[in-house]
Order: sequence, then structure tokens, then C-alpha cells
Amino acid sequence: MKASTAYTICSVFQRCLSFITLPVFARILSTDEYGMATIYSSTMAILIIFTSLQLPFGSFDTAMMKYEDDRKGYMSSVNGLCTLLTLIYFIIYIPFRGLWNDLLDLPTILMLVMGVEMLMSTAINFWTAKARFEYEYKKVVFLTLFQSMATTGLSIFAVLIAHGNKGLIKVLAFSAVVIAIGTLVYVKSIVEGKKFYNKEYWKYALSFNIPLVPYYVSQMIFNQSDRLMINKICGRSDAAKYGVAYTLAIILNFILTAINGSYTPWLYRQIKERKFEANKKVSLAIAVLMAFLLLGVIALAPEIIFILAGAKYAEAIWVVPPVAMSLIFLFYTQLFANIEFYFEEKYYLAAGSILSAVTNIVLNAWLIPIYGYVAAGYTTLFSFMLFALCNYWCMVKVCKKREMDYHIYDLKALIILALVFMGLGFILTCLYSYILARLVLVGIVLLTMIVFHKQIIQLVKRYLAYFS
Repeated sequence: MKASTAYTICSVFQRCLSFITLPVFARILSTDEYGMATIYSSTMAILIIFTSLQLPFGSFDTAMMKYEDDRKGYMSSVNGLCTLLTLIYFIIYIPFRGLWNDLLDLPTILMLVMGVEMLMSTAINFWTAKARFEYEYKKVVFLTLFQSMATTGLSIFAVLIAHGNKGLIKVLAFSAVVIAIGTLVYVKSIVEGKKFYNKEYWKYALSFNIPLVPYYVSQMIFNQSDRLMINKICGRSDAAKYGVAYTLAIILNFILTAINGSYTPWLYRQIKERKFEANKKVSLAIAVLMAFLLLGVIALAPEIIFILAGAKYAEAIWVVPPVAMSLIFLFYTQLFANIEFYFEEKYYLAAGSILSAVTNIVLNAWLIPIYGYVAAGYTTLFSFMLFALCNYWCMVKVCKKREMDYHIYDLKALIILALVFMGLGFILTCLYSYILARLVLVGIVLLTMIVFHKQIIQLVKRYLAYFS
């Protein structure tokens, strides 16, 4: 309980910090400079999958159980494996740096810094994963908060004193902190573990995570490819506008992640006992909560973007509704994927991810040149709808394979909720030019909640009772 509470508070603090600093950078940097920082982070989010194979997340917890007597040795060994993968990155990049620079629209210095930052941030993730596994939450919280404040503080200071190319300075300042902390953690791991290479550990890590690479890549494509394609087709300025709107639209994703983190263990117990009636009610209640919160984001998007980023990002408001709507389908996807993870059906999960990600790229290539960067929001929405549908189909296949009832969720109610949610979302979008009408609509909803607050509280208590 202490660890969960500490991690939740830490996560909320990180989100708030990034949200608070958004208006600072949006006003100090030009849209082109902000776009460079956006492209750098999007590119690294994709490339780090290949330089780390997501080893701090995929197989690490099971490895901590499997190699309980040599956890430090395992961590040292996988750091060695990631070092080799990073060297391969440099071998591929340096001889053809002109080609890669033109393709990714980033200068050589940032691509070189990116390689080092990927290795060191992976080392930090290994250390954090091990500390989390051993419930050393105080160390995790301290390092996370220190890193967040240091990167934010140094980035703002560096940008304020810089006289030119502030986008480059922001990236270098942020990366400098990550590399400094990561170097200390990396060296400590290698010295304590004393196993830079271990055949058994490398074989285990590679065999577990390589099949999951397509899944991780597709997830990053969902999150990052839009900005990269907008940058190539429309330019950095539009990529920056899309990035600001996207950040606002998915601001509630950390709530979804936190809810799923506590919901999943409970769900697994229900699956083990083959009891699904309670789960139908609980999953629907969570979905209703998410839909309500997302409608709030959609309703107030014009005002929030104006306050956070200023008038130069005003046209980005049209991106918020479709991207925010995508989160409800992301939640549905997690519901269905939880069943696939429970039965360790990794290939089903990867197949649906690849199909949806490819669809997203094809639609972006087709529609962005015609309708501009706003189209990327709607391609994201469609792709997440397809992703949810694919995972539902996979969940049914997995359940039938295990001779288990696949009516784990109230599918009819979830579909009706999604349709009502999207209908209200589009109505609010049409009212973006009429602030009074939107405020009246929001006021009616809030008044209804106040009038029926006792019933709502009782309903929440009833569903929370299932968890106990």
C-alpha cells in the first residue's frame, strides 16, 4: 500500500510538472524550435525499443524471480546487452549520418546525444525496475523526483539564457541530466554485478522480449509516428501544434494506467475463479468514469490550450477531440489485452498491434497531405477503434482455446457507452466557437452531479466494494 501510494503521488507530480512547464516552453520557443524538441523525443521513443528491446519492462520482473540469487548479476548482464545494441545503433548511423539526418530532420549532434541518452535512460529503468520489484519505493521516488526537477529546471534555465537555437539547447540540457544520472547508475550496476556478458541471461532476455518487439513498436507508432509524419509532410511548426494538442488530449492517460494497474490483479483473481459477473459491472463503471473525464477535456480544450500555449497554438484545438476519444478505445483494448497477457498469448497481441499501426501509417500518408495535421487525430481515433476490435477478437480466440466463457465484459453496454460518448464529444466540438453554449452544457452536467451526488457516491462505493 505504501509503495502504490508513493508511486501514484510521484506519477501525478511528474504529470503536473510537465503540464505546468508546457506553457513556459510554448511561449519561449518558436513553433519551429518546439517542433525540434518534439521530433527528438518522438524519434528516441521509437529507436530506444531497438537499443533496449524494452528489457526493463518485458521480462525483467520474471527474471527477478527466476534469478533471485543473482539479481545484480542479471542487471549487469542486460546492461551489457543494451550496450552492444547501442553500439550497433552507432555503427548503422555514423557512416550514413547524412541520410539519417535528412530522413529524421535532426542534426548530427542530437543523433549522437540520443544514442548515449538511450543507453543511460535504459540503465535508469533497469535500476528503477529492480527497486520497484524489491519495494524500495523511497529510492525510486527520490530518484524520479530529483531527475524530473533537475531536467525541468536545467532546461528552463538553459533556454532562458540562450541567445539562439533554443530548441537544440532545450534538448541538450534535458539530455545532460539524464546522461549524468544514468552514467552513475550504469557504472554502479556493472561494478556490483560483475557480469557484463552472461550467455544464459542474454539468451533468456532475447528469447522473451524479441517476440514482443512488434507490439512495442506498434505502440510507439501509435504515439509518435503522427508527429514524425506531420514533420515531414507539413513541417516542424505543425508538428509542434499537434504535439501540444496531443499532450492535452492524453493528459488523463496516467489515470487510465493507474486504474488498470490496480484493476488487473483483481481481474486475474476473477479469471482464476471463473467469476465474471462482478467484473462486468466494475469494468463498465471504470469506462463510464473515463468517458466523463474525457468529455471534460474535450469541452474545455480551447480555453486550456489558450492558457497553456497561447494564441499561436489556437488552431490545434481541433486535434483534441478525436485523440481524447481514442483513449476510451485504448481502455477497451487494455481490458481485452489483459486476458491475452494472463494466458501469455504474446503473438495474438502482436498481430493486432501490427495491423492497427500499419493502418495508422497508411491513413496518415494518405490524409495528412490532403487535410493537414488535424487529420492525424482522426486516423489515431480510427486506428485505436481497430486496435480494440482486433484485441476483442483475439480475446475471444484465447478464451475458446482455453474452453472458457468469453463474455467477461458487458460488450453491449461498452459499445453503447462509446457511441454516446463520441456523440457528445462531436457535439462539444461543434460548439467550440460558442463558449457560452459549452459552459451551459458543462454547468448542466455539474448541476446534475450535485443533485444526484448521494446516488453517485453510493454507486462508487458499491463498485469499490468488489475490490475488497
